[in-house]
Amino acid sequence: MAYLGRGWLAIFYFLLDVASMAILWWLTYGTDYAYLPDLFALLLRLVGMAHGYIVARSIRGQQHFPWYARWYSLIGIWLSLFAIALLVRSFLFEPFSAPSGSMAPTLQVSDYLFSEKYAYGYSRYSFPLDIGPSSRWFARPPLQGDIVLFRLPRQPDSTYIKRVIGMPGDRVQMRNGILYLNGDAVPQLPAGEWTERADDPRMMPVLRETLPSGRSYLVADAVKGSRGDDTDEFIVPSGHYFVLGDNRDNSLDSRFDVGFVPEDNIVARAGLVVFNANQKDRRWIWLNP
Repeated sequence: MAYLGRGWLAIFYFLLDVASMAILWWLTYGTDYAYLPDLFALLLRLVGMAHGYIVARSIRGQQHFPWYARWYSLIGIWLSLFAIALLVRSFLFEPFSAPSGSMAPTLQVSDYLFSEKYAYGYSRYSFPLDIGPSSRWFARPPLQGDIVLFRLPRQPDSTYIKRVIGMPGDRVQMRNGILYLNGDAVPQLPAGEWTERADDPRMMPVLRETLPSGRSYLVADAVKGSRGDDTDEFIVPSGHYFVLGDNRDNSLDSRFDVGFVPEDNIVARAGLVVFNANQKDRRWIWLNP
């Protein structure tokens, strides 16, 4: 429609496509009717093709087309939209899908979330192809208890998501499943039970852990005496952070091969869980209130 010089029809079809897909996805996601958004999108495009053919047939002789109907203008518009999307992803919000249950019950497998790229400033890992600055711009340190996305120090092409527990200079240790910071036990209170799937009868105990900063969150600790329940004492070096998964028995974190996370490797703060591919009720959950 834009190519034919029908700007208002082009806008109408664009808005109808976006709005209808969003509404249908919201109504049908996780149900037996999840195919409806794709079906509607196909029908809308067929209708648009037929409508475009009718409009093209109605054009007679030479007609002065507006600027946006020229082929190079359309290419420019698409390139501009691509550039805007790239800038939003690099500077503001980047999507991420939780690949494992290491942050359960806070984050669950297949949670799809948006991370906040601006929260801690920008490092070389903040941009595509790792072409960011060698020193962090607009640097702000993460707060104790923040859920962060970071590049794995020994394998920078892998992105992990964990919770910041130890700040530079802190002493961190696990003793009998209890977290100790600078020699003091972090309080834990029973907070019910949790299961990974609704159809799984196996329940694991959930504890509410409260950091000295006042941040509290839920952790799962199903197996007593697991290899991560008792560790040596770690002293967090300057410019680094100690991270843990909330699922203490099923997380590769600073207790193991991940080690201390350099500040430059932190790329974003976890923001909003938009949806979960397997659980319809997991929508619009803020992770770092």
